[in-house]
Amino acid sequence: MIPNFKAHPWHGISAGEKAPEVVNVFVEIVPTDTIKYEVDKETGYLKVDRPQKFSNIIPALYGFIPRTYCEDEVKNLAVETGAKEVTEGDHDPLDICVLSSHNITSGNILMEAIPIGGFQMIDKGEADDKIIAVLVEDQVYGHIRDISELPKAEVNRLLHYFLSYKNLPTEPAKVKIDLVYGADHARKVIVASQKDYTDNFAK
Repeated sequence: MIPNFKAHPWHGISAGEKAPEVVNVFVEIVPTDTIKYEVDKETGYLKVDRPQKFSNIIPALYGFIPRTYCEDEVKNLAVETGAKEVTEGDHDPLDICVLSSHNITSGNILMEAIPIGGFQMIDKGEADDKIIAVLVEDQVYGHIRDISELPKAEVNRLLHYFLSYKNLPTEPAKVKIDLVYGADHARKVIVASQKDYTDNFAK
C-alpha cells in the first residue's frame, strides 16, 4: 500500500539532480496573482501572506529552490562581492523567478528551470538574493543561458518590481539592489544556499 502523504515542498523535495545548472522550483506566485502566497514553513501548505498593496504584480513565476536556505554562506558571498550594510541572510529558502512564455495560471506546482543570473538584494540588512531563471524547454526563453541575453527592458521590469513591491508611497525605499549578476555567480549563490541548508537542517 502506498503511504498517503505529501512531501514538504521545502524539505521533502531535492534541489534537483543537476543543481545548480538545472534546479527544481516550487512556484508560489504567478503573474496574475493579486495575493502574495507563501509556503507555510511548518506544514508545507501554501498560505496567504498578504494582498499586494498596489499595482505591483510579479512579472514572472516566483517561488523558491527546495532544500536551500539563506544564512551565513549567502551573506558571506554578498560581502565578498561588495555588498554594504549586510549582516545576515534572510533565513528563508532561496527565491527564484522563472521566465516563461506560457500562461501558467496557478502556483503550488513544481518545475525545472535553468538559472541565468540574479539580483543581489539587501532587505534591511539581510541578504535576500533573487535568482532569475528560464523554464526548461520554453519556446521563447528556453535557449537563454545568461541574463545578459535578456532584453534590458525585461531585466528592468524585474528590477522595478523588487525595488518597489514593499514600498508605501510615503516611505523611503526598504530594499536595495547593488548588483545584477550572471549565470556563473547565480550558481555560486545556489551552492552557498545549499550549504546553508545542510548546516542548519541536515545535521
